[in-house]
Amino acid sequence: MMPAPAPRRVRATAAAMDLLRRLRATHGPLMLHQSGGCCDGSAPMCYPAGEFVIGDRDVLLGLLDLRLRTGEHPTTPAPSEDIAPVWISGPQFTAWQHTQLVLDVVPGRGSGFSLESPEGYRFLSRGRVFASTELDILSTTEIITGETYDQGARPTPSPEPQVVAEAVDACPVPGRETR
Repeated sequence: MMPAPAPRRVRATAAAMDLLRRLRATHGPLMLHQSGGCCDGSAPMCYPAGEFVIGDRDVLLGLLDLRLRTGEHPTTPAPSEDIAPVWISGPQFTAWQHTQLVLDVVPGRGSGFSLESPEGYRFLSRGRVFASTELDILSTTEIITGETYDQGARPTPSPEPQVVAEAVDACPVPGRETR
């Protein structure tokens, strides 16, 4: 029997993906980093690829394929300019490893360091706690750090859709009916 595939550690809403595509058209290839700072430092930050130095102990949550829309799966490997890696600091990953990060976007002005700041929107991390069965699967999955990524390690593709229409589709609110 084949082991169950690992759930994605990061997903994104359609609105977040739309904003990422607009930012890529202006700034070129992108990357995101979820730090563990306070205030805006705890928001996901979007940078031109390579503008933020990834540490050896930072953890890759996933690779967002900017070609994908809600519910789609890739049919071909994405060119590097269509991939936005999502990283998290090592200590923050330790605290969040039981949580699927859902990248969303809301109106407002974020940090001046993140590319979306002048757009009138800010990226926001939402989260869904993994079920115990998902955590069991993830415990057998290789964690990709900045060091192992530099050595060529890449995540195993997941059959779970990467893009959801809205955050509630990935992280249902208890007591509310989902679509």
